Amino acid sequence: MTTRTALLDAAEHAARTRGFDAFSYADLSRAVGIRKASIHHHFPAKADLAHALISRYRESFALSLKSICEMNETAGARLSAFLDSYRSALSGGEAVCLCVAFSTGRDSFQDPVLAELDGFHRDCLAWLENVFTQALQDKSVSGAGAADAEASACLALVEGAQLIARAARDPRRFDDATTVFRGRLVNRN
Repeated sequence: MTTRTALLDAAEHAARTRGFDAFSYADLSRAVGIRKASIHHHFPAKADLAHALISRYRESFALSLKSICEMNETAGARLSAFLDSYRSALSGGEAVCLCVAFSTGRDSFQDPVLAELDGFHRDCLAWLENVFTQALQDKSVSGAGAADAEASACLALVEGAQLIARAARDPRRFDDATTVFRGRLVNRN
């Protein structure tokens, strides 16, 4: 693992568990075992670190969505896997996904980071809209309505459910919030 990757991993963990504003380069220095000056070599400013984090996360999540499609044939199964990925990101109620962490702290970020965050949400919504369009055809989501509205509601559901679960440090809150939606999914592949 490169030093840059170790720094990004440590920063992502800190942002997801404490928030982006709640850690410093000194914290990263201790976590990775390098001097603060070495961190500045990789990320001259914390804004550079934020941009690298959200860019990496956006790319990684796109690969996850592609994998969900490859591993699941029906829209219902794909949506079930999508919910599972958001639940898994809770890490037992100790964290939220990076997009949620960045969304809650958006006022701390400059335009390039906000553009990546917006791009993440647009990508996610486009993927969800495609899946809900498929659901209208394969009937694997009961009561499926307009794909764009379903996509927006689904994204709001999982991101909001993460916040509630994280606030309580109880992943069962995520399960409670998503139970009705999960009940609409026909998980045959």
